[in-house]
Amino acid sequence: MNPTPNPPSPLLKKKPLAVLLGVSSRTIDNWVAQRIIPYLAPSPRLHLFDPEAVRIALAARFGVETRTRN
Repeated sequence: MNPTPNPPSPLLKKKPLAVLLGVSSRTIDNWVAQRIIPYLAPSPRLHLFDPEAVRIALAARFGVETRTRN
């Protein structure tokens, strides 16, 4: 029997990601501009983020774990 893989994380917009990480929306903008965090850009004004990929990128870049909110 094969174990079922974890479903992919839902993609978040900037504001919900900022709330999840406990930072400001402007910080998210800065990280995007500096290419610190991964994102998808379906249009020039819309960025979507995978929260797990962002956490991994931040941990690799800054060496600290991000806090999580329920």
